[in-house]
Amino acid sequence: MVNGRGRWLSAAAGIAAASLVMAGCGGGDGGGSGGETAGGETTGGESTEAVDLSGQTLSVVAAWTGEEQKNFEAVLSKFEDDTGATVNYTSFGDNGPTYIQGQIEGGNPPNIAVVGQPALMESLASNGDIKPVGDDVKSAVEANYAQSWIDLGTVDGELYGVWFKAANKSTVWYNKDIYDDAGATVPKDWDGFMDQLGLIEDFGYAGLSVGADVGWPLTDWFENIYLRTAGAEKYDQLTKHEIPWTDPSVKDALTVLGGLWSSDLLLEGGAQRSFPDSVTAVFGADPKAGTVYEGDFVAGNITADGNSTVGKNALFYPFPSINGSAPAVVGGGDVAIHFTDDDATSALMAYLASPESAEVWVPQGGLTSPNNKVDTSLYPDEVAKQIAEQLTSAETFRFDMSDQTPSAFGGTPGQGFWQEMITFYEHPDDIQGTMERLESAAASAY
Repeated sequence: MVNGRGRWLSAAAGIAAASLVMAGCGGGDGGGSGGETAGGETTGGESTEAVDLSGQTLSVVAAWTGEEQKNFEAVLSKFEDDTGATVNYTSFGDNGPTYIQGQIEGGNPPNIAVVGQPALMESLASNGDIKPVGDDVKSAVEANYAQSWIDLGTVDGELYGVWFKAANKSTVWYNKDIYDDAGATVPKDWDGFMDQLGLIEDFGYAGLSVGADVGWPLTDWFENIYLRTAGAEKYDQLTKHEIPWTDPSVKDALTVLGGLWSSDLLLEGGAQRSFPDSVTAVFGADPKAGTVYEGDFVAGNITADGNSTVGKNALFYPFPSINGSAPAVVGGGDVAIHFTDDDATSALMAYLASPESAEVWVPQGGLTSPNNKVDTSLYPDEVAKQIAEQLTSAETFRFDMSDQTPSAFGGTPGQGFWQEMITFYEHPDDIQGTMERLESAAASAY
């Protein structure tokens, strides 16, 4: 293993032309030329020139603050050490689209932005504000990412984005103590899931805790079920409103979801329960239910509550397969895009596409990488490792549907997708009415 400045360069050496361009970047003293990295290992027998970016300054913007900013700046610092470049980071907080548009209008866009909205990337690409990645970066992405992530970074046939950070929203969390006492086991599919919830119910606990006082956890339920019952192509079509919400595929998903929500397996009072409280109901000092569904961030809620321990009695399993569906993940993420077309910017994009960049942050916690070449043994605990492996091994990944739709439909309390899922939770037999109201709201918002 190469240590220090040359490590990511050596590891990237097997990636076609682009990563080879960077091989030996650590050789500011000339030691990286001649097909070797700064650490002295060969790069697969190909001769490469050292790339020295000393004196060049790059600007990077993203939402991360606090501990996340600290960890990302460590990622950028590694690139600085490897190349001699200077990278300045600015956080735009929750104002990414507004901040970036202001920078563009002022004629001073950053070299690279890391954003959490695929729709923003698509808009910037359509307007010509960002550049497609070069062949070197494309080769790195194709070598290190599943096709779903490549597709998610592509606009009109051109690759624009490198996905650096991901969130897994297909994790079902369970109280192992309750499962063990009830004789319940990790289910293999939806029928098994319902059966295990029944065992927990028979034992004296509610099978499932749901927080339904807001809409977003309920839309996540629908999205996971729809991806498994309708498939990825239909998921994309519904997200773009290319098919209506009255499509038979929506009825199929609502039928599965309504069967769960109308059962006696749920902890009572869900319509008044917040998401954090739904987690406490499973992992708090006085648990009432055995299971709660939501994303990998549930681990943070469990830790904050302090009555259960992630990795011991607080565990998770993948969202169940339905009708034999292949492994799939619904989630979120942050994608790097670039506004300038120069060697230094391309070098940084290639670095962000390499496993070594993520491996700076991964051991610190708080980063799930979609890069399938990242060494998963570096994750700080077994649960974080399993979450990442589920994400990278999934045959299909799709970005959170509500986050890709117009905010009037998919992100506003009291209306659209959020509100109709609350209404459906309260009236799970009203499948046709739910479909019609969703279609009306979508038609108005799109």
